[in-house]
Amino acid sequence: MTRHFLVILCCYLYTLFDMAALHFPESDLEEYGRKEASLSLRDILPLNPKQYDKHRAPKFLGQPTIVYFHVTVLSLDSINEESMTYVADIFLAQSWRDSRLRLPENMSEEYRILDVDWLHNIWRPDCFFKNAKKVTFHEMSIPNHYLWLYHDKTLLYMSKLTLVLSCAMKFESYPHDTQICSMMIESLSHTTQDLVFIWNMTDPLVVNPEIELPQLDISNNYTTDCTIEYSTGNFTCIQIVFNLRRRLGYHLFHTYIPSALIVVMSWIAFWIKPEAIPARVTLGVTSLLTLATQNTQSQQSLPPVSYVKAIDVWMSSCSVFVFLSLMEFAVVNNYMGPVATKAMKGYSDEDLREAIDEFKTPMRNESERSRSPVRPATVQYDTCCQGRATAIYIDKVSRFFFPFSFLILNVVYWSTFL
Repeated sequence: MTRHFLVILCCYLYTLFDMAALHFPESDLEEYGRKEASLSLRDILPLNPKQYDKHRAPKFLGQPTIVYFHVTVLSLDSINEESMTYVADIFLAQSWRDSRLRLPENMSEEYRILDVDWLHNIWRPDCFFKNAKKVTFHEMSIPNHYLWLYHDKTLLYMSKLTLVLSCAMKFESYPHDTQICSMMIESLSHTTQDLVFIWNMTDPLVVNPEIELPQLDISNNYTTDCTIEYSTGNFTCIQIVFNLRRRLGYHLFHTYIPSALIVVMSWIAFWIKPEAIPARVTLGVTSLLTLATQNTQSQQSLPPVSYVKAIDVWMSSCSVFVFLSLMEFAVVNNYMGPVATKAMKGYSDEDLREAIDEFKTPMRNESERSRSPVRPATVQYDTCCQGRATAIYIDKVSRFFFPFSFLILNVVYWSTFL
């Protein structure tokens, strides 16, 4: 029984192999093997090695070699105002045509993946990031780059990079500023007579829409040319420009509202009696010191620039208002005088108010004044009440003058910088 089963199984397997041979002739198998055969560098270089110079650009009919660029911005972060730098993760694609190369035999696919190390033996664009302070090539978990060869002898080189780029920031309008940061790609050794960089016609730049920055918004981005002339000639250059607009929310809740409240708090002194010297002085000095501390904290992340910033205008104006409220009390205290202050200690507020009202009421004649009852406070009005009345009047005027002036400051400031 077992012997018959083995014979039947062998016949079945033989039939399967025979049918496979009919569907896949030996010639097809050999052709498939040739297609999948590994390439070597000699398969794409000219037969005569002297006909290829890896240091010379592959100019066609005397025209400069054109290299097309495409950049995909994966992320923007670590924007540092103090060092004036920002970090970008990108995919960089470069494509150029080298007519000196040979196509691999039996190349039927649209493109063929080449060994990236071959770039050391063939010509490649000598591009570098002009405003980069550091460039990191990604190697997790494998080297993040590849090289393709197309049918028309166009080479495509793609790599993933992390760049630390410098950005010349200007802080005149800080924190209402919009910073313009660029990413510049320039040729190192080839002039425009040999090499020209051009952005990809169809899709030069892609920016990840999910990029979220803590204090800035990408209001706009675009590509442009930045070719510049040096003493040795014109060197091709292209760049990406990012318009980064600062959000006001952080500074609104951490700088503007607290400083405005401190200014308003200093006005409480106008409702405190002029005799309460320690209370009014403490309130003014404390408000001034608090503003000075807040001014320092609001600019910790900024470089020590020599020009005036918008935040300097605001904080200085708030400090001036608090300082003037302190000076207002100095004027009030001067009108009160030490004699007046000492004389008033024996009288209540009601006595002083009655004395002031009685003195200000016009008398018809001296006989009427002589017949009116003499109050204790009226007797010493010349020594205390006249100065106190002036001091109280200054306080009343300040209650309206300071808020109105601060309102005008706000209107002018916000209409200028918003």
